[in-house]
Amino acid sequence: MSRLLISRRQALIAAAAAAGGAFGLADLAHSATTDSAAGGPLRVGYLPITDAAPLLIAHSAGLYPAGVGKPVLFRSWAALGEAFLNRQLDVVHLLMPMAVQLRYALGGGVRVLGWNHTNGSALTVAPHIRELPDLAGSQLAIPFWWSIHNIVLQKLLRANGLQPVIRRSASRADRTVELVVMSPSDMVPALATGTIGGYVVADPFNAMAQTKKIGRIHTFLGDVWRDHACCALVTRDDVIASRPAAVQQLTDAVVTAQLALSKDRKAAAAKLGGGRYLPQPVPAITLAMTYPTAPYPLRHPEWQPQRLGFQPFPFPSFTDELVTSMRDTVIDGDRRFLERLDPATVHSDLVDDTFVRNSIQAHGGPAAFGLNGDYTRTEQLELS
Repeated sequence: MSRLLISRRQALIAAAAAAGGAFGLADLAHSATTDSAAGGPLRVGYLPITDAAPLLIAHSAGLYPAGVGKPVLFRSWAALGEAFLNRQLDVVHLLMPMAVQLRYALGGGVRVLGWNHTNGSALTVAPHIRELPDLAGSQLAIPFWWSIHNIVLQKLLRANGLQPVIRRSASRADRTVELVVMSPSDMVPALATGTIGGYVVADPFNAMAQTKKIGRIHTFLGDVWRDHACCALVTRDDVIASRPAAVQQLTDAVVTAQLALSKDRKAAAAKLGGGRYLPQPVPAITLAMTYPTAPYPLRHPEWQPQRLGFQPFPFPSFTDELVTSMRDTVIDGDRRFLERLDPATVHSDLVDDTFVRNSIQAHGGPAAFGLNGDYTRTEQLELS
């Protein structure tokens, strides 16, 4: 086909399929492609994980801007990402590494507004796996190549003498572990049937393995990277330019929900589960929202690594460390966009924290969220 016949949007979709290794037109949740940049209510999308709790509780509490409907549930990051690029959605909760990929590999105009949460993910393994080296020769599932799950998992594997491999069978003798992308909803049955040796993903899928007694949580990712961001609140440049007031109102709604979530997690779990917003049973969601310290093998209990956190500010230090870590991560797809990125400058280009700063100030300032007044921190990672 002649290049002149390919629209900008079609080019982005084609690039997504090639670069992401997981996007596919069959994954689209809607058949029609529309562009709402000119006006109209914001359209919101999410995956059914507890990471999306602030976005969902904000809707449940009636805090969304006028006219904004119930968030649309997607079953995979591939489907959500493609609908976002197609302009079927205006605001999504999205994996932070995926936001980097979409902006710099695909030119999608992606902008991070703030963090949806911190922590909230874990490595869950089959019952016979006791130590990480026991995973040699196994297959592990991840939710997406450009995810904090894949990044932290590969760091853990290498720190324990294991080599992550892609598109070739793992070997116990060679101490390799094969990584495969799998929708979170497919991970629990795959673990139950022994198809995989474990998975690393957001909750409540880790809690579900525990409540179903088919696996156990080996490591909370927050015990490796303290208070890391998994998912962020994400929009596009065109949405910010055309509807800044609505973007501010939605950001305010999410920040309000984050404070409420921190005060009553059990009540939030009841509002989220049982098919209201999340299809998983309420007991699993409650466990995911309220993990106790025991009986989990926490290396840094003072970090509260098992606790899903609700802090909205996107720290530049995290973005810097994230992009640096992405360079060391093996994926099945195009990595060339990383070659031209300077980790120290990505944050100022990718993130627009104007709206979340306004929201934080309107809700008691940084101290209300346990933040320093200067909005800085030092990243803490420990692999051994």
